[in-house]
Amino acid sequence: MTNEAFCLETPTEFRRYTIADATAVPIGSIMKLSTPNTCALSTADNDVFAGIAWEEKSLSDGITEITCAVNGIWDLKLTAVTIVAGKLVNIGGADNVVSEVLAGDLLTGSLVGKALEGGNGDVIRVAVGRSI
Repeated sequence: MTNEAFCLETPTEFRRYTIADATAVPIGSIMKLSTPNTCALSTADNDVFAGIAWEEKSLSDGITEITCAVNGIWDLKLTAVTIVAGKLVNIGGADNVVSEVLAGDLLTGSLVGKALEGGNGDVIRVAVGRSI
């Protein structure tokens, strides 16, 4: 996985999700939510945000749960779009990227947080979850 999120201010809220044993997850991966209380690596624009992987999970290691951070301040990779500080960001696709939230995105559950700095395809500081 590329573009792993880098934690700048330690989160205080975490969620525990079920995850497929046959999944490898690097620390800092943006995770998507599915039912029931299950997560996987985000793969598409507007995936439902579950959190950021707080622990590493190896492929077929017998572990079927993972902890995800749902707040904190993180450096996240921006898609090749321009964003200004204060805009909301959502899951922007595969490879751990975020993009600016459009009006319709607010209904998808893909909201990640608020951009604390602007950029264009850069790594930007983001207040994740309830940090906004």
